[in-house]
Amino acid sequence: MNSFPSSFRLEVRSQPQGQDMPCFDLLSRQNRFPLELDYLCTVTARLNREPEIIGETPEGLKVNWYLCGGTVTGPKLNATIRPEGGDWMTIRPDGIGILGIRATLETQDGALIYTTYSGVFELGEDGYQNFQHKKWPQAPPLKSTPRFLTEHPNYKWLNRLQCVGIGEVRMSEFLVIYDLYSL
Repeated sequence: MNSFPSSFRLEVRSQPQGQDMPCFDLLSRQNRFPLELDYLCTVTARLNREPEIIGETPEGLKVNWYLCGGTVTGPKLNATIRPEGGDWMTIRPDGIGILGIRATLETQDGALIYTTYSGVFELGEDGYQNFQHKKWPQAPPLKSTPRFLTEHPNYKWLNRLQCVGIGEVRMSEFLVIYDLYSL
């Protein structure tokens, strides 16, 4: 640190006189961007019983969870989850699992939809050490940010979405369940 000292200073500037530039109050709700969530579906994915534990790496504990399949059911999207996908997870020393999901969905009309996303899987403060001994919380919360890609004309609308998933992982059943919303 002593070899590369640095510093910076934030300068407060007043609004130029005579210009109608808005002065944003960061604490004011009137200057916030609106947020609307549109419920798409509920995702239920079954994991293989035993994760593939790569082990401790410089990035954290690497663990691969492979999918056995699953369902996507809801008012906007219905599909099955093909069993070729998985989660290439990294568990940080603070007990947070960073998701690395890749999977393929297949609709009843034959559309293939690729999905990829990251997110967080909360294992608790001792989650890193506990995971190595297969001591998992019963239903740790899961938050994710899925994206979709497809060429099927009935589902191209998915290509434009940024989604959020909120749910849990039922570790005793190796079952991932979350509700999926588009922003």
